[in-house]
Amino acid sequence: MTAMQILYWLAVLGVFSGLFWLGSSKGVTLWVRVLTALVVGILFGFVFGDLVESTKWVGDLFVRLIRMLVVPLIFTTLVAGLLSMGDPKKLGSIGGKAMALYMMTTAIAICIGLFLGVLFQPGVGVELATVSTREIQPAADVVERFLGIIPTNPVAALAEGDVLAIIVFALLFGTGIVMAGEKGRAVGDAISAAAEAMLKVAHIVMELAPYGVFALVAWVAGTLGTETIFKLLTLVVVVYTACILHAGLVYGGLIKVLLKLPAVRFFRGIIDAQAVAYSTASSSATLPVTMTCVEENLGVKQSVASSVLPLGATINMDGTALYLGVVAVFSAQAFGIDLVAMDYVMIAVTVTLASIGTAGVPSASLFLLSTILPVIGISVEQTALIVGLILPIDRILDMARTAVNVSGDAAVAVVVAKLEGELDEDKFREVAAV
Repeated sequence: MTAMQILYWLAVLGVFSGLFWLGSSKGVTLWVRVLTALVVGILFGFVFGDLVESTKWVGDLFVRLIRMLVVPLIFTTLVAGLLSMGDPKKLGSIGGKAMALYMMTTAIAICIGLFLGVLFQPGVGVELATVSTREIQPAADVVERFLGIIPTNPVAALAEGDVLAIIVFALLFGTGIVMAGEKGRAVGDAISAAAEAMLKVAHIVMELAPYGVFALVAWVAGTLGTETIFKLLTLVVVVYTACILHAGLVYGGLIKVLLKLPAVRFFRGIIDAQAVAYSTASSSATLPVTMTCVEENLGVKQSVASSVLPLGATINMDGTALYLGVVAVFSAQAFGIDLVAMDYVMIAVTVTLASIGTAGVPSASLFLLSTILPVIGISVEQTALIVGLILPIDRILDMARTAVNVSGDAAVAVVVAKLEGELDEDKFREVAAV
């Protein structure tokens, strides 16, 4: 072991000890520890470079733990939430409001992405001669996606983590329990108890978030490096600017203007979920953290959180839609294609359809470009060039858009809860519990 490796491990030990001390002795809230870990992780990556590979397993372990929670948490809390309503018709009201809000925010996100892409022109002057093409697979069509939400085998859907199929089965199963009345009460009580137990397990896993976030962010910063980022710095700046604007203006506006609640309190309440989303680049993996933040920090009742958030993690992809809009304009500029008004409309429509149901895993949305770019005359070969150009920095872009997706899920959950009378405003205004 070299002297640099010894120094690195001593530094890591110091960071982990410091994070533990902040939580146990000083009682510092989790979101502060997560934010501290995120900043320190970025610094570690830039200072120690490839050495951060040796601690990536800590982040991988954290991701596996939260992925472990996703399927049982979605199933049990969604069924328990339906049971707590007592009337399946109320779920239709909640789902309708959530879908309408998700579609509205997605449309706004696309507009912001297209506008900033035109304004900053990140693709002008981009050199593609030295870029290696990447093999891309066409995305599934709309009919195939629609059929895929009905599980042919619910057990297989649970085993494979097919979130949308699990949601459909859980809704039908919960409705069946309600319709069974007294005969279904025992099953309902068992699932409600299981949901409570899963939320407690989520609390335990969340305490490990600072360590996982540190390791993951350090790995991204260390392996990506500044040279790759600088090559496409304008694109990175445009995407991050668009994400910040969308989160602040749209989500903040919904909370402040529509609900008359403090927007700062909303963002403070979900900062744990944002940090986990940013570090893991997976909205599905962040779902347990998002549910805990929304229920315990923002006062959203379980009946709303357990139905709106899993749905949002599957179909609400504002950050993805925004990103794809920027990249579509970037690609047109790189290939010297002049876009007209109808081109922007086609991009917006295609992005909306393509982003719905995008897998909530890292870099999944990058390969949707094979569906979007052909509508503005970009060939499959040219699309492969764009994917090859962006892929090295896609992780850092994916982190930002995933944080936006998760923020949107939480914002819609709060709005729906308020409209349905299922929001504890006193809890919302309190200091964050986690």
